[in-house]
Amino acid sequence: MASNGLLIVISGPSGTGKGTICKALSEDHDLWISVSATTREPRAGEVDGVNYYFLDKQEFLKKIENDDFFEYAEVYGNYYGTPKWKALEAIYSGKDVLLEIDIQGALKVKQQYPEGVFIFILPPSMEELRKRIINRGTETEESLMRRFKSAYQEINYISKYNYAVVNDTVAEAVDKIKAILTAEKCRVDRLKDKILDSEEAGIYEQLNDQSINR
Repeated sequence: MASNGLLIVISGPSGTGKGTICKALSEDHDLWISVSATTREPRAGEVDGVNYYFLDKQEFLKKIENDDFFEYAEVYGNYYGTPKWKALEAIYSGKDVLLEIDIQGALKVKQQYPEGVFIFILPPSMEELRKRIINRGTETEESLMRRFKSAYQEINYISKYNYAVVNDTVAEAVDKIKAILTAEKCRVDRLKDKILDSEEAGIYEQLNDQSINR
């Protein structure tokens, strides 16, 4: 009884460790990693289909017309998007698909694929988030405050997600996400089509009718 895979969408404020969690999860769980498409030129060492799907602008716009993206945006003259065709192909073949994306992108994905599993990553505290951002050593005081303010605003979107996972440690966060995925695969609304195919459904209806008529 084959079943579809899950679309797992992970996002959260900058500095919460989303990338590290996704990397650890992919090493410990059989996942298909979603690769974005872009119209920008490849950088040194980047490989088509691994880092990005590199498309020319005309091809990208054609895919927009064909509704081939879960979401897309134009940034500094280049387009970036999350391909729908590759992800759905993997999902329908039974693979779980992992998508790490910003919050606005995640909400657009949810509009198109509401049956996805949307997980919001939180820091243990806002003070810990501040420490993590400072420890990167890449922020000025001004950019630090901007990121911190943005994090407060982004947390307001948590109600749009199915689950929230606090990243105390990466290992604990990964274990929580794995538990979420196990639970999602046991949901009745995901299992019913797999269990009750046309022949089995007919048998079930006969048994149900007999039970009612007793």
